[in-house]
Amino acid sequence: MLVIPAIDLKGGKCVRLLKGEEGTEVVFSEDPVETAKKWERCGAELIHVVDLDGAFLGEPRNLDTIRDIRDSVSVDIQVGGGIRSIETVRRYFDIGINRVIIGTAAFKDPQFLSRVCREFPGRVAVGVDTKGGKLALYGWKAVADFDLEVVLKGLFELGVSLLIHTDVDRDGTMEGINTDSIKRFLSLSPIPVIASGGIASIRDLELLSALEDLGLIGVILGKSIYTGRIDLKEAIDRFS
Repeated sequence: MLVIPAIDLKGGKCVRLLKGEEGTEVVFSEDPVETAKKWERCGAELIHVVDLDGAFLGEPRNLDTIRDIRDSVSVDIQVGGGIRSIETVRRYFDIGINRVIIGTAAFKDPQFLSRVCREFPGRVAVGVDTKGGKLALYGWKAVADFDLEVVLKGLFELGVSLLIHTDVDRDGTMEGINTDSIKRFLSLSPIPVIASGGIASIRDLELLSALEDLGLIGVILGKSIYTGRIDLKEAIDRFS
């Protein structure tokens, strides 16, 4: 199970949000590049970067910072947040990003998603964020009452190789994971899953590692490693 540190960018700084809500951000680092280097030194094989400004505004706003992060570390980087055009996808791959994460556009424009998956096979993930058990879209500002099983099957048929599942109700709360919700999601998904949202302790990681047989291949850690609740190196050494 991959243990993946997150870097959420807003205004070029490392922040964390509470339940994905704009305006709740707390700055944890003024220097995302140094943060990325720190996570690399802890043994991370992959860093999860989110352009929060991009997610809220619908277009990339932290490209220069992301380029600087890419240039500063040798580990793989996946990027999400506001990726809603083929030009944006190409721009990220041109600067050396290993995987892009498509969010709202995957559901709003399936033809776009299909095209990206065909052009960049194996390098496209979809962020399937849930809020109150429903699909959260447009920077988590709206929810859609779709049949989740049908949605996930459709993503599989379009060629999506990985899902990033965030439980928005738990994200940034440090309340611990909703095991039942994650199990349900895994049971519905024909695609491998990386989970995030609310992971606050080594015990949470133990519970998640027991779900690998259901298709869970990794977990994303955010606030827990910034506040010291989880030691990233210890978590990587034990679970990765």
